[in-house]
Amino acid sequence: MLGTDLVARLQSDDDLDVESADIGEIDITDVASVDQCFDATRPDIVINCAAFTDVDACEAEQERAYVVNALGPELLAKACSARAARLLHLSTDYVFDGEKKSPYLPSDPTSPINAYGRTKFVGEQAVAAHCRDHLIVRTAWLYGAHGKNFVRTILRLAREKPELRVVADQFGSPTYTADLAELLRELALSDATGITHATNSGSCSWYEFACEIVKLAGLVTTVRPIPASEYPLPALRPTNSVLDCSRTEGITGIRIRDWREALADFLAHDIASA
Repeated sequence: MLGTDLVARLQSDDDLDVESADIGEIDITDVASVDQCFDATRPDIVINCAAFTDVDACEAEQERAYVVNALGPELLAKACSARAARLLHLSTDYVFDGEKKSPYLPSDPTSPINAYGRTKFVGEQAVAAHCRDHLIVRTAWLYGAHGKNFVRTILRLAREKPELRVVADQFGSPTYTADLAELLRELALSDATGITHATNSGSCSWYEFACEIVKLAGLVTTVRPIPASEYPLPALRPTNSVLDCSRTEGITGIRIRDWREALADFLAHDIASA
């Protein structure tokens, strides 16, 4: 979902020579595969969008989650370091426990509460340990034109059901992959290192997000708020995973638009092309 939008954005820039490698072309968990891809492309900058992102499946397949989310980034970091390449690594809001009452800063202590968050955090540590020129970019609640996401799910269910019940006590920042792709371009070409956060601005609950989707799509389905306790899932979710993105705005010079504006833009294009 993110990789497709990112490659399209980068390839639209005549000043950049862009190579992409999808599943089947590189296995980030295999040293030989990584080396073969890097030797063929000889990258100056690598942006890693690969991850095992199914949060509940990670809970059931923790070994697989570790291999993809922790070992894979370690191998990429070592390969980048050996070739003096810069590494941007995508991470997640789920490295936090959700107990903070205000948006999380990049410098805030991490305390993941599920296997996905734990393995992604180990991946962050590996990147930092093995590649000096790295930037870890945490993001959250992604949706876009490619792949399964919350927006598409709500649109489908709203057309099938007279009423939806959506969790109202978990908060984050919905993030349009096209907007994130633009931020990643600027971050990749900067000299910033360490950790930064990148989401659309503003925040909402899943319930508020669903209400906005239904309203903007012109649907009439009723959306009712429920507590997370009424919708139990295998993996715990943080109550608050809103990220402070002021460092990214400072690095890129981009005023990140509100999630509602981005969602309206996405739906206008998505519905028009349907």
